[in-house]
Parts: sequence; C-alpha cells; structure tokens
Amino acid sequence: MTTPLVTLNDGNTLPAIGFGTYKLRGDDGADAVLTAIEAGYRLLDTALNYENEAEVGEAVRRSGIPREDVRITTKLPGRFHGYEEALAGFEESRANLGVDYVDLFLIHWPLPRVGKYLDTWRAMIRLREDGLVRSIGVSNFTQKHLTLIIEESGVVPAVNQIELHPHFPQAAMRAFHAEHGIQTQSWTPLARQRSVLDDPVVTAVADAHNVTPAQAVLRWHVQLGSTPLPKSAHAARQAENLDVFDFGLTDEEVASISSLESGRLWGGDPDTNEEF
Repeated sequence: MTTPLVTLNDGNTLPAIGFGTYKLRGDDGADAVLTAIEAGYRLLDTALNYENEAEVGEAVRRSGIPREDVRITTKLPGRFHGYEEALAGFEESRANLGVDYVDLFLIHWPLPRVGKYLDTWRAMIRLREDGLVRSIGVSNFTQKHLTLIIEESGVVPAVNQIELHPHFPQAAMRAFHAEHGIQTQSWTPLARQRSVLDDPVVTAVADAHNVTPAQAVLRWHVQLGSTPLPKSAHAARQAENLDVFDFGLTDEEVASISSLESGRLWGGDPDTNEEF
C-alpha cells in the first residue's frame, strides 16, 4: 500500500503515518523494524535514548529499499544540549544508524531548567545547512518554547512531536502548529498503558466502518492533521495500523473520539520533565 505524504514547511515530505520503535531492541527489534518496512512503512521513528538506532539502520539496510525511499527520524537527548554538544550527539546517532544523513532530527525534550535548547536549536540549523539533516524539528515543546526559538533564530521547526491521543487531543497545540506551519506528530497515538481501544465510543466508530478500534483511532489522528507513530512488533498489527487511508470518519465521529479527553497519561510536562 502507498501511504500519502505530508509536505513540511521546508518543502520536504514525510509519510502521513510512521512506525514507532520505542523498546524494539536487539535482534528481535531489528526483525520487527524490518517487518514494518516490508509492510510498507517508510517513516521510522527512533531516538538515541531508545538505544536501538543500530537496529533501525540494520533493518533499513536488510530491507533492500533504497535509502532515499525511507525517512529516518532520530532525537537528541538532554545530555547533548548545547551547540557543540548537539553536533557531537548527532554524530553519535549518525554512526549508530550507519547513514550519511538523517531525514528528520528532533530535540527530544526542551529541558527549560538547563536552559540550552536555543543553543541546541542553532546547532540543528547548522546541521541542516551542512546537508547532514534534511529537516529539523523538536519534540515535547510548548508554545512558549516554540515561540522563543522561532523569534530568536528565525527558523520555524518543521515538526513538533508531542503526546497526543484521545485522552489528550492537544487542540491548543495543534492550532498553534497550524498557525505556524509546524507538522504535528503523535507519540503514543493509541494511549498505551491506558488504552482507548475498548472504549465504547471508539468501538462504536470502528464498528460503523468495519475496522478495528486501533484503525479508527489512527484515522482520527490523520483527520486531525497529525502524523501518528504507532508501534507494534507483530506483523499483522503493523499492516493493520498502516491501513487507514481507504475510509474516513465523519466530523461527529472525530468529535466523539476527541471527547474522551482526560489529560496527560505519564506526567510528561515539558516544563518540568527531564530526560538526559
């Protein structure tokens, strides 16, 4: 199947759904990523702190798919905040992946207490200018953090990857992104650990379209304008999660899923959460 593309504010494109790789490590992890590529995923999301960049790179090479046809995202952890530090952190990720360039490079968390995310962002700009990164963005940034780096650097992130699922639809952030041309990406799109897949609202929508609850929720993300990044190690589920482009939800169904809002699930407040 062919996944539609979204165009970023820098003119580059990304698939409208990607594959999350959190906790997919070792031989089994590489096999799972390879299976996802074989299922049709062309956007792979990893991070230095996931400790699986090598597995992702290996899967891409084993797939036989041309490198330029697979978009790889990775993220810079807090221990590499700062200008020179960020450049060094990128090189560590690039070596792990075994690639010449990265398609999308994100600052994983803003770490406002540390106070170096603007310097880190300037390093990201340098990496893009040097051709080592195709697109640059951030993850878990708030409107305040985004406003600061945009005003100080003049460069708008192509992407902000945030916690987004039916329990936390992030309407205000999505509106801010739309206003500034920032593509929203959704981590934990199916609300793992407090799944919405057995919620009567979701199952009713799924039944109405003869799809699974996961497909209904992932379609909800797509219609919100966000790129979901579901993760699964199971081939059948990987294929199922990608198959969300031949049906559409009504406005009422989208609103009904959004009505499940209850807030963040893991206490990942970007103003206080720190990950090094």
